[in-house]
Amino acid sequence: MHLLDCDTGVDDAVAILHLLGSGAPLAAVTVTFGNVGAAQAAENTLRVLHLAGRSDVPVAVGGESTLDGTPTRHSATLVHGANGLGGAELAPSPAALLDEPAPELIVRLAHEHAGELRIVATGGFTNLARALQLDPSIAGLVREVTLMGGAALAPGNVTPSAEANIMADPLAAAAVLGAGWPVVLVPLDATMTQLLEEDDWQRLADAGGVAGAAAEILDGYLDFYHGVFGRRCAAMHDALAVAIALGEVEPELAPRAHVEVDVSDGPSRARTIVDLRHRYRGYAPAVDSPVRVVLEAQQPLAPRLVERILAL
Repeated sequence: MHLLDCDTGVDDAVAILHLLGSGAPLAAVTVTFGNVGAAQAAENTLRVLHLAGRSDVPVAVGGESTLDGTPTRHSATLVHGANGLGGAELAPSPAALLDEPAPELIVRLAHEHAGELRIVATGGFTNLARALQLDPSIAGLVREVTLMGGAALAPGNVTPSAEANIMADPLAAAAVLGAGWPVVLVPLDATMTQLLEEDDWQRLADAGGVAGAAAEILDGYLDFYHGVFGRRCAAMHDALAVAIALGEVEPELAPRAHVEVDVSDGPSRARTIVDLRHRYRGYAPAVDSPVRVVLEAQQPLAPRLVERILAL
C-alpha cells in the first residue's frame, strides 16, 4: 500500500500518473507546499487524479508554513508555470479535499496499514515531520519511506549545494531523515541522469487523451531544461522516486550512509551532507544507517514512464 506526499507541480503530476498507471494500490495523496502553495498543489492534485479517472483517491492538504512556522514563498513559475501544471488547464474535479489534515491522515494510515505502508515523498517533507511530531511511533510502523530530495555528490538546483525539496523546509528534512525509519533517498545524483527526451514527449503528445494532457503539462518543462542540457528534455525527479518505490527501476549504486541536513542560515543551508567516505573501499563495510542513498539507477526510466501513462 502506497501513500504519495507531494507538492504537485509538473514532475509531481507525471509521478502521480506513473503511479496510477502502474496499478499499485494508492491509499491517499497528501499535499504540501513547494513548487506552488499547498492550496494550489491540492487543486492540481485533484485535477490530475480526475484526469486519470481516479477521483476516488482521498486527498488531504497540510499547512502553508514550515516546521518552525515560517511562512513560505513560491517562485518556481519559471519551471512549473503559473498554475504549477505548465499552464495546462485540466478539468476541475468533482471530488473535495478531506477535512482531515495531511499529517493526521499519515498517522492514521500508518496505523491502519502497519508494516505495509510505503510512503513516497516528492515535495518538501513538512507533512511527514509533523506526522512524526504527532506520533513518533509511526517510524516503526511504516515499511519504507522513499524521498526525492538532496544532492550527495551532485550540485544543488536552487543553490550550489541545496536541492529544492530540502530547501523548502530544512528542519523538516532533518527530522524525517533522522527518524530512524527505513529511508531510500533519491537525490539529484540519480534524477538528473533520468531524462524524458523529445521523442518520449512526442509519443505522449501523439497519443492524445491522458497522455496528450501529460505532454501539455510537460511542454514548458522541456523548454526549461533546454537551458540545463542544451536540448529539449527534462529530468524526471519525482517519477524516478515513484519507480524506485515500485521496484520498476532498480538502484545501481545505493550505499547506506549517514545523512545530515545543514539547517544553518549560511550559504550551505539545506545541503544534504552525505558521508560517503567509505566509497574508496567499494562501499563494502556495513554502515549502521537506515538511509540508503541512490547515486545511480539501472534501467532508463522514460520508456516505462511513457508506458504507464499510455496505459491510463
